[in-house]
Amino acid sequence: MPLDATIAAVTDRIRDRSKKTRGIYLDRLARAAEAGPARGHLACGNQAHAYAAMGVDKAALAEGRVPNLGIVTAYNDMLSAHQPFERFPELIREAARRVGATAQVAGGVPAMCDGVTQGQSGMELSLFSRDVIALAAGVSLSHNTFDAAIFLGVCDKIVPGLVIAAASFGHLPAVFLPAGPMTSGLPNDEKAKVRQKYATGEIGRDELMKSEMASYHGPGTCTFYGTANTNQMLMEFMGLHLPGASFVNPNTPLRDALTVAGVERAAAITALGNDYRPAGHVLDERAFVNGLVGLMATGGSTNLVLHLPAMARAAGVLLDLEDFADISEAVPLMAKVYPNGLADVNHFHAAGGLQYMMGELLELGLLHDDVVTVAGDGLARYLEEPKLIDGALTWTAGPRESLNDKILRPASDPFQKSGGLKQLAGNLGRGVMKVSAVAPERHVIEAKARVFEDQEAVKAAFKRGEFTEDTVVVVRFQGPQANGMPELHSLTPTLAVLQDRGLKVALVTDGRMSGASGKVPSAIHVSPEAAAGGPLARLRDGDLIRVDAVSGRLDVLADGFDERTAVTPDLSANGWGTGREMFEAFRRNVGPATEGAAVVI
Repeated sequence: MPLDATIAAVTDRIRDRSKKTRGIYLDRLARAAEAGPARGHLACGNQAHAYAAMGVDKAALAEGRVPNLGIVTAYNDMLSAHQPFERFPELIREAARRVGATAQVAGGVPAMCDGVTQGQSGMELSLFSRDVIALAAGVSLSHNTFDAAIFLGVCDKIVPGLVIAAASFGHLPAVFLPAGPMTSGLPNDEKAKVRQKYATGEIGRDELMKSEMASYHGPGTCTFYGTANTNQMLMEFMGLHLPGASFVNPNTPLRDALTVAGVERAAAITALGNDYRPAGHVLDERAFVNGLVGLMATGGSTNLVLHLPAMARAAGVLLDLEDFADISEAVPLMAKVYPNGLADVNHFHAAGGLQYMMGELLELGLLHDDVVTVAGDGLARYLEEPKLIDGALTWTAGPRESLNDKILRPASDPFQKSGGLKQLAGNLGRGVMKVSAVAPERHVIEAKARVFEDQEAVKAAFKRGEFTEDTVVVVRFQGPQANGMPELHSLTPTLAVLQDRGLKVALVTDGRMSGASGKVPSAIHVSPEAAAGGPLARLRDGDLIRVDAVSGRLDVLADGFDERTAVTPDLSANGWGTGREMFEAFRRNVGPATEGAAVVI
């Protein structure tokens, strides 16, 4: 099937926009590759320090003739998704030895759990942690003793930060090894109902805790289709995972076999062999367009609207919101996974998962097949699914029909003809809405504004019974310059209760929402942000606002709005406590949300 005209046009536009930056990037990559394996240029003393604690691998490392794999790990016990990585380094070292290679843990990176910090001051470090992760991974790889990198990360900012680092060290091949989703627990929709009952005072904290613990119950990624699982989809669509690796549960024989296979592949694609596949060649404009297609077809997390431009910029590729908007219009929504539906990612995987979806999209010409991946050239391998047959890892043809059309539908008969995200623009700035989880009758909301400057004030107004009519709730001074752009997911139960009471409700903010957010129409990432003098800083209670996801408009309908003076509240409290003092330089130097809200790229 020839490439879809819109996909081709968007790709050409990105290529033209990125001609200069991508050219500079590729020139630097070529110079780094020409220098050869970096450790060959290190002094003997440098190398002795690097290999001193490597035991049985010391001789092979000193000879410098076999691939040495650098492991960058985001292991900790705070993230259920990352806890399985505790045992990965030894698995990787053993697998490397069996194929005549070596492996070292190059370094660790921080990994915040947004589920722990949601609604807390620590959430104000969340987005900035992506750039810290990129920096930490860069420090890890700066030892310059590696022929390829293996990245262990899953969750929200971790994968984007690691991809930024992988692109920055783009002369090295990069293989991402996931840990997989936890097994299904309390259904996500039941958990959401319990949260709403708690918000209205119908139940106590003990019942809420019981529900939460039944939902988040073991090792692995949270099972809703939020940012972490969207990341895993992206890594497969962009060719940095092995085929079918994303959604295999942790600590299973198949998961371990995929980890071993990833190590073997990393060792096979270094510059020392005959199949050199540097990360910088994998991460081109076609790979990022494929990632955007996957984002729209699955109804993925809005956080990737921030992360993808930053990830791409690290590889010299420049993305714009118009690219997201145009691809969203061209790509059908094929999946219904919570918060867009009732199923979780385990159900999605069982219904045919990414292998079925990629096959459908390829048939319609909606994916680039002429790409470089860690598994080989083209996407044909990614239509295969891994299985253990007689103890041996084998890839077989993936499903060509959906096994549950309530979860996964063919591209010719999708849940929606367009994708899950919508760009909004108007006299309030530019933003984005995740429409895949919002009922069609709520895609247009026109109502008076209630303006707040933090989410706790919204909750307090709700408890006082102040929301009695249709309302557009504006939460401003939540952008990257103001306080690090925290997720406002803890507002979801409150706003959902208002909506269930029959009110028309929308959220407008320069902050973020969780990838798990849905149901309530939310215009988020509004830029320019209020702290930069953006239009949100001129809003007042009672202003009539129109949030229109059909036409893609975000406007205030008030005479003389442009002549108003922007408010400038005291934001000094955002600068201390929970480590926020150390991030003042980030708040002062961060870029706009439309460019990824980045500091280091």
